[in-house]
Amino acid sequence: MTEVASPAVQMVRASSAARALNLIGDRWTLLALYAAFMGQTRFDGFVKLTGMARSLLVDRLGRLETAGVLEKRPYQERPVRHGYHLTAMGKDLYDAALMILRWETRWHYDETSPSHLIRHSTCGRPLVAELVCKACERPVEARDVELVPGPGAGLEPAPRARLQRRSTAETAQPLAPMLERSIAVLGDRWTAHLLAAAFYGRRRFNDLQAELGVATNILADRLARLTALGMLERRLYQARPERWEYRLTDEARDLFPLIAALMAWGDRWLAGEAGPPEVLIHKPCGTALEVRTRCGACHGAVDVKSTRLPETLSEREREGPAT
Repeated sequence: MTEVASPAVQMVRASSAARALNLIGDRWTLLALYAAFMGQTRFDGFVKLTGMARSLLVDRLGRLETAGVLEKRPYQERPVRHGYHLTAMGKDLYDAALMILRWETRWHYDETSPSHLIRHSTCGRPLVAELVCKACERPVEARDVELVPGPGAGLEPAPRARLQRRSTAETAQPLAPMLERSIAVLGDRWTAHLLAAAFYGRRRFNDLQAELGVATNILADRLARLTALGMLERRLYQARPERWEYRLTDEARDLFPLIAALMAWGDRWLAGEAGPPEVLIHKPCGTALEVRTRCGACHGAVDVKSTRLPETLSEREREGPAT
């Protein structure tokens, strides 16, 4: 009897940010989390706020429940109905959610988007959150950090391909202008991973392919997509034959606080006993980076309890976000 060899498993570098993106780096997962942070707990409320097809919503809520981000709680006995509530793990994603909103309000502010109208209750100002180093209080920027191996460093299997294609996932649209630019950039797993790899210093096609373990046709498509979105720019580094590298634009570099927040979250919830696979060293103060989120206006602490939406239309001032 002839044995058939199993296909080789593609191994990639372990990364807490990559693990986090494997979980949430999807258009519909991002929208479901958005709705949860906006206070929705019931299925019909998720549908109304996001415009998701019910079958898609069932799938994404199920994934988030399995991962431990959401939990079901009964709110009606006959017939039995359940609500979906953020767990401690889910609530801990708030820093990452705020970093998405920070980037959107800085680059693509839209006063018709409910999420862009969030205010910091402590000072009353429109909220633009900052991610800062706990040790020195400086805002976290990509140029100020160095990535070094952590205790959990090593290789792990590349994420398996999902059945749903990006083009199919984009045929439906949410009912309101929510996270549109972020979803264009982050709402596909491979575009999000590609940006993270670019922050790690990977610029050339072969290096990106080795880092991500992604098929070459998918990588070429996502590079073209991020270039068209203005997140990457091509630069010629060899004339014969022509070869190009891909560098982050200023807009893309401003997403680094999100990557740092996802790394911190992944270290807390996804690293396991081995510990973090990577450590960020904050060069201005020389310490291993630990982050916290603060209000950009008053520098006060920011969490779910200290943020709110305007209660009346009169509060929708024309001043735009705080800078």
